[in-house]
Amino acid sequence: MYVFQGLSETMLESRYNNQHSGILYMDKQPVGEKIADTSPRQLPDKAGFKGEFVELHQVDPQGHLEALFAASSGDPQRESVWTYMPRSGPFAKRADMQAWLQWCHEHPEYIFYSVYDKAKQQYVGMTSFVSLVPEMQRLELGFIWYTPTSQRSKINTESIYLMLCEAFDRLKYRRVEWKCDSLNQPSRNAALRLGFSFEGVFRKHMFVNGHNRDTAWFAMVDTGWPEIKRNMERWLYQADSYFSLREANKPLLEKPCLA
Repeated sequence: MYVFQGLSETMLESRYNNQHSGILYMDKQPVGEKIADTSPRQLPDKAGFKGEFVELHQVDPQGHLEALFAASSGDPQRESVWTYMPRSGPFAKRADMQAWLQWCHEHPEYIFYSVYDKAKQQYVGMTSFVSLVPEMQRLELGFIWYTPTSQRSKINTESIYLMLCEAFDRLKYRRVEWKCDSLNQPSRNAALRLGFSFEGVFRKHMFVNGHNRDTAWFAMVDTGWPEIKRNMERWLYQADSYFSLREANKPLLEKPCLA
């Protein structure tokens, strides 16, 4: 009798017929589930999105400069938002930041947004879609930063919620990634709280400001999004002071796949 990694032909046939865990067997070799729609996805809306607490506007190098420069410059605490950010600040001069914002605005592949706090009526940070691979139905959220006074608030949660709604609900992407320096513990904590599963670390992945960066990878997939979305909406829009988004999403996190 033929055996594949300890499985008999009978067991293999059973797994093929039941499509166990989305794995199929062709000529006794495992393959992934059959995808009905493999068409390339559209790119996210560059104009932006509107929520209850924030609006995401396409970055404007002139119109957004003063607020974003003030939010990220002038003292060590504000400038700390750039510590783990590649190809960015801190910026000593407004002209330097304007040149960077122009680079963001004109980027041929990434889509950058300025984050507008509706209560404060000012721009308090930035976020973006990066590493877009529409033909494989995946993209990444990156270059995320906020002024320290806006951190640990509903600003980031709703910004990410709006972007995930765009990616999963409207455009039907299958996978959204979140990557950060493995030493950036606040970003790692935020990813887990928001429902992104840890997938591992790419060692010696890149240089950032002359320093080695090991990159921690997180991701969320379309099948997990509906329940994560419900948790985010409850935390954002329902008056429930005892509800922990981190604890609600914790059972939904997938464990890293080991060889």
